[in-house]
Amino acid sequence: MMSQKYIYPSLFQEEEPQESVPGDKKEYDLTNLFERLAKSDFRSRFHLSKQDREYVMEKGLPTIRKHAEDFVAKRLAPAVIPNDGKQTPMRGHPVFLAQHATGCCCRGCFFKWHHISAGRALTKEEQEYAVAVLMAWIEKQMNKG
Repeated sequence: MMSQKYIYPSLFQEEEPQESVPGDKKEYDLTNLFERLAKSDFRSRFHLSKQDREYVMEKGLPTIRKHAEDFVAKRLAPAVIPNDGKQTPMRGHPVFLAQHATGCCCRGCFFKWHHISAGRALTKEEQEYAVAVLMAWIEKQMNKG
């Protein structure tokens, strides 16, 4: 069987398409996304509480990333989500807050903010992108004084 190379289209106009190599962790320029999210009254009202920060510090970022991967795989990635739009709690875990803050909470918001259409399962790369967005938001929150 012949090995195929895939070129994935960029998520934002100013980005150039990059060749994907299996096993590579992509770096995303999320500057434009976070600028757009900051202009949303709803999205910008989310912040990690003291308790959330303590939870992240106690568990560590690698564990929080695993939680994010799991939540994305189970709650965002499926093609059909019976309770889409209501599947992500507003509190209870730092990743839930990050999902709302970044528009990764349901497929409708994911399409609106990230231009990735609903009605089909997310690819592995799209799931990795969502996790990267969530972790970037959490890390920004952890670095705030």
